[in-house]
Amino acid sequence: MPEFETLLVARGGRVTHVTLNRPEVRNAMSLAMVDELLAVLERAERDGSRAIVLRGAGGHFCSGGDVKDMGAAQARPGNGEDPIAGVNARFGHLCAAYAGTGLPVVAVLEGAVMGGGFGLACVADVAIARETALFRLPETGLGLVPAQIAPFLVERLGYSQAKRLAVTGGKIDAASALKLGLVHHVCDGEESCGATLSQVLAEIRKGAPNAIAATKQLIARARLEPASALVEDAARIFARAARSEEGAEGLTAFLEKRPAAWAREGEA
Repeated sequence: MPEFETLLVARGGRVTHVTLNRPEVRNAMSLAMVDELLAVLERAERDGSRAIVLRGAGGHFCSGGDVKDMGAAQARPGNGEDPIAGVNARFGHLCAAYAGTGLPVVAVLEGAVMGGGFGLACVADVAIARETALFRLPETGLGLVPAQIAPFLVERLGYSQAKRLAVTGGKIDAASALKLGLVHHVCDGEESCGATLSQVLAEIRKGAPNAIAATKQLIARARLEPASALVEDAARIFARAARSEEGAEGLTAFLEKRPAAWAREGEA
């Protein structure tokens, strides 16, 4: 993997591991980081990665957006467009890209998980929190709006809890995040979190890559469309999977009582 300015990126066992690497500002998300996160995701989607893991350096996940970028945008001439809106929209595209990828996204969360970092936690398919994680939505206290993460807050937490946390500043610990369904696992210490991550990745490895991607797409549609409207499309998606190479291999492996080929492709 090439060097990045704001990220540490490594690939092992067909998993792309991404560490937000601005520890001096608790990994605040600059525009450069947004662009690099998008580039890493695009590469992982092309290079055969089975999953992408997000975490932060220095004991924190992400303290939100870098206010310096917003200040710099405000000082630039707009040329008919609002530069602050452009900065905000760029982060929105990042959230949408990670929410929409066919790759499983796993987030390992600790320390500050604020604003945009909170949003990234919401778009992860699996969220693992250390006991040190502290989740906050500071935007309204700064006179701002959690604009781009609002849809993902509602999706993850439901309307009532998303609204409560947004208007109160949403300060919750890891145990409360687990109760709310914001995270799926809470672990005590780095060793415990490493073991949990390994288990989650091993479970992901058991699923066929194309089947996982198709399942994620169908579940995303199921949030917005009634079940009756999905019947015929779901049947076609199922039939296409059953006739695919993955489907043939999966059924054969089941009958032969052996792991499928994709589950034997190194550690996920």
